[in-house]
Amino acid sequence: MSDLYAQSGVNLTLARKVKAGLPALLRRATRPGALGKVGAFGGLFRARFPGRRDPVLVASMDGVGTKLRVAIEMGRHDTVGQDLVNHCCNDIAVMGAEPLFFLDYLGTGKLKPAVFREILAGIAAACAAARVALLGGETAQMPGIYREGDYDLVGTIVGVVDRAAILDGSKIRPGDAIYGVESTGLHTNGFSLARDVLFRRMKLDARARPRALGGATLGEVLLRVHRNYSPFLAALRRTGARLHGAAHITGGGFEENLERILPARCAAEIRRGAWPTPPIFDLIRAGGRVSDAEMHRVFNMGIGLALFATPSEAARLERVARRFGFRVFRIGATVAGRRAVRFV
Repeated sequence: MSDLYAQSGVNLTLARKVKAGLPALLRRATRPGALGKVGAFGGLFRARFPGRRDPVLVASMDGVGTKLRVAIEMGRHDTVGQDLVNHCCNDIAVMGAEPLFFLDYLGTGKLKPAVFREILAGIAAACAAARVALLGGETAQMPGIYREGDYDLVGTIVGVVDRAAILDGSKIRPGDAIYGVESTGLHTNGFSLARDVLFRRMKLDARARPRALGGATLGEVLLRVHRNYSPFLAALRRTGARLHGAAHITGGGFEENLERILPARCAAEIRRGAWPTPPIFDLIRAGGRVSDAEMHRVFNMGIGLALFATPSEAARLERVARRFGFRVFRIGATVAGRRAVRFV
């Protein structure tokens, strides 16, 4: 019997075979509260939060962006699923939330089982590491929308925080210190500019080994996994750290992401040279003749998380960060004035 739908580009039989292997893959990507089974119409999570007086749900959605193009060119798809989960975790963790559950969307022109399994393995591994339940997702075969070999990846995450513990920046005051926690590199933003400079203008290949990168291939450096700061932030809360605000440094760099949490009458002054800039950023800056202002507007420049706290919290932040293998730098301070981010 002919299968006209498969001939048109959507192979339901193949999709069923691929999804049949999901339960084993997702077994560890769960946590207390997750109910139901893989493949149900909806994911179930029991809303019981012992010890929380006034629980508030926090939700966020994000994607991996054009970092996917590097993964496709490298033929390596296990890292982008981790990027997706970690990015989403960070977006709610900086608001004080504990991540609970996650859902993913994978859209592609033609389903490739090996690629699908690599991506889902990365998502499941990151969920398991963060104690986040992978409740479900959507895999869409859309020939004519996506070119063959291309795909898009989007995630939705939900977490919980006590209302009194929400970190929204309202406690930030002039005189607070700003601490930066190091990133692994570009994380998941700025790849359109990075690719334009490195691949189009500089004519580099993803497998090139520029001297500035110390022997690593360009693709390896670009695909370094987005760091998940949510376990670190949870550990800080358990020690009683008094954070006044936190910002995930993603698209828009320092300016946009710090301004999102600054009170109206508080400015942030960031000290240039207060932390070491990873070599990949220097390569992009020099290769594309990108101005310093634009570099800081587009990229995280080596700082993936900014924390606002009193100077007395410095030792605690550094002590907890060492347990996670992170370095923390005092990168600036808040001053009285109109809401703004300035580099000094």
